[in-house]
Amino acid sequence: MHRRTAVKASLAALLPFLPRTDSAWAQGAQDSATAPGLYDPSRVGRPRDRVTDYENDPFIVSIENRLRCTCGCNLDVYTCRTTDFTCGVSPAMHGEVVQLVEQGKTAQEVLDSFVALHGEMVLMSPRKQGFNLAAYFVPGAAISLVGAALVWMLVRRRQGVAAEAAVGRGSALGLSPEDRARLDDELSRLER
Repeated sequence: MHRRTAVKASLAALLPFLPRTDSAWAQGAQDSATAPGLYDPSRVGRPRDRVTDYENDPFIVSIENRLRCTCGCNLDVYTCRTTDFTCGVSPAMHGEVVQLVEQGKTAQEVLDSFVALHGEMVLMSPRKQGFNLAAYFVPGAAISLVGAALVWMLVRRRQGVAAEAAVGRGSALGLSPEDRARLDDELSRLER
């Protein structure tokens, strides 16, 4: 049992035995606006505009999933703007995507405009053309070659072990039959 779970269980067991005063319960039920330690939600992060259904349209989300946020978090724009409320870059990029879609641009045209503005690093995956094809094929080829080399080494090792077992224990050590007999005699004499 974890320490936190044990503490919770013990406090829950002691709760019915604690003295109750109406003023303590009234303080616990006070208005959250006057509770100490609670702040204005707008002070916690930057204020967010109300999100419309159009902004979470699957077409816009699919474009944002293919664009990398340039704040340095390495998340796509949609994930960054919906999870990191301190980031100011992803909402701006989202606004650009919405503006370009409202202008009637296709998904590829939106992506091309971001590539022209930020470079190809703004894409979550490189384009499948030219030297970028190496990023798609080299890792798979390298894994296949390493796997084939490992299989080849294991097969050769197994064949070597099987050949040594077939030849016999003495010849695997490089002993002649006379030396092997002498060694067996010495070992049997030591065992007595």
